[in-house]
Formats: sequence, C-alpha cells, structure tokens
Amino acid sequence: MNITLSNDWSKVLESELAAPYMKELLGLIERKYDTATVYPGKEHIFNALHYTPFERTKVVILGQDPYHGPQQAHGLSFSVQRGVKVPPSLQNIYKELQADIGCPIPDHGSLEGWAKQGVLLLNTVLTVEEGSPNSHRGIGWERLTDAIIGALSARKQPVVFMLWGKNAEAKAAFIDADKHHLIVSAHPSPLAARKGFFGSRPFSRANAFLKDAGISPVDWSIRS
Repeated sequence: MNITLSNDWSKVLESELAAPYMKELLGLIERKYDTATVYPGKEHIFNALHYTPFERTKVVILGQDPYHGPQQAHGLSFSVQRGVKVPPSLQNIYKELQADIGCPIPDHGSLEGWAKQGVLLLNTVLTVEEGSPNSHRGIGWERLTDAIIGALSARKQPVVFMLWGKNAEAKAAFIDADKHHLIVSAHPSPLAARKGFFGSRPFSRANAFLKDAGISPVDWSIRS
C-alpha cells in the first residue's frame, strides 16, 4: 500500500511517510485488508488529510478510531456517508451544535462540509476491523497522527483543538497550549455526553477564538 497525498501534507509529512515504521505499518494494514473486513475502504483512509490541507486547517476534531460497522467510516472522524444512519455520538454532537449556536439538526451524518472549510476530522487510529473497536490500536497509526498534531502545533498560525474524551485529551502533550486553543470536554458518546460534553459550547468557543486571531470562523451549519 502506498500513500499519495495531493496537497501540502505530502511535504509536511515527507520524512514521516518515508520512515521505516510506516513501510512496516502499511504492509501490515495491506495484509489485514486481505484477511479481514477493515474499515474504511483503502481509498478513504487518508481522507482527513485530503479534504483539509495543512495550511488551511483552522480546527482539529480528534476522534479515537473509525466506526466499525458496514458503510459507516469514510476517513473523517465522527462522520458517516450520506444515507447511513447517524451514529449516537454524532447525534449528540448535533444536539450540542443546536444548543450552542442554533444550527438545525441535519438529516444526514456527513461532515464533509466542515472538512472543506478547514476542520481536520482526524482519528488517532486510521483503520479498524469490523465489529471490533480499537482493534488496530497500538500497531503504529498513533505515531503518524501524533506527528500530524505536532506539525500543526509547530505552525505559526493558531489552531483550535477539540479534545473530546480521555484518549483525545492525552494528545494535549503534543500541542503548544500557549499558541493554540484547546477545548477539552467529555466524549460525545451516550455513556459520557452528560458528564461534560453537553453544555461545553465547543462551536461558539472555537469561532470566538478564530475571530480574535483574525481567522475567518467556521460555518458549522450542515446543509441537507
């Protein structure tokens, strides 16, 4: 398996993608696709980077790993393709979006519109086996995604990092909190949303920071 990035991420991640561990990781992932049902499809693994160039990234929403059900994952954290039932965590994100800034709850779960505006929808692990959450944890993806977060942290222009849940919060160690804005809360999953995600107002807080930094805010409304 080869990685081809058509935008500025290819230069930013050049040394990381050439590292020996990446060759080993991609070989392992290739074998897993041959022996198990793995999500997302190969062509979607790096969609977060394809949709949101490095220099255009304004906000990072960090997820854990892809959805593990059929036709759900397409390479953007928390997002599912149109026509697929909206998962519970995303339903809760939509509830908070409506409560925070009044956006109507959409009839689909695609967050591509956010990604195209500069919202990097990144999972810490980029693949998963069907019906087995966290099944590809610890095989090497975290090293790459830590490098992605670190590259954004080193960038001059500030970024908003939304860290939802303990796994995402752990990535704060790779972020310069003096330069960037961290919005940390509970995860939007049904088990945790009422423990601090609901009422956290991440969308209005993100836009307030972007405006103060002289960066155009995100239009968080999702078109039908």
